[in-house]
Amino acid sequence: MIRWMNVLGALVLALGVGLMLGLGASAQAASDDTVLLTVQIEGDDASTTTFTRDQLMALGQTSFETETIWTSGTQAFTGVSLKDLMAHLGLTSGVLQARAINDYMVEVPLSDAIEGGPIIAYERNGKTMSVRSKGPLWIVYPYDSNPSYKTEAIYSRSIWQLEGINVQR
Repeated sequence: MIRWMNVLGALVLALGVGLMLGLGASAQAASDDTVLLTVQIEGDDASTTTFTRDQLMALGQTSFETETIWTSGTQAFTGVSLKDLMAHLGLTSGVLQARAINDYMVEVPLSDAIEGGPIIAYERNGKTMSVRSKGPLWIVYPYDSNPSYKTEAIYSRSIWQLEGINVQR
């Protein structure tokens, strides 16, 4: 009798662990659908487009290594290039108003969206960025690749904890 109770207890424990793992997978799947970036285009053909991490990744990944004034040592960043995001949205002119989760805002000219220019990073050093580590999104320029990226104007455009972009045309 005690032997059967041990077997039954082990089965119940295994079922409980399996159920918890299944719920964890469901929670993970739900978080994959989390909107990280909202882009609002103002003007005659106004629109709003939202992006999850997977949708940003589908636009193409760009990676580079650079030092920043906010971190220590060379950092590896991966994200979608601002150029590719703007091309996806069909934008060729305007001013971007980038907004962080704390409502900090900065203007980024669309002319910055060039090949070899800034990215909207969602990974730093191969890891997803948390809010605590300047994520989940951070506009990062390849500061080491071009001396013109090492200016106060560019540093001010390097907004972290990015959540939205309003495009004024």
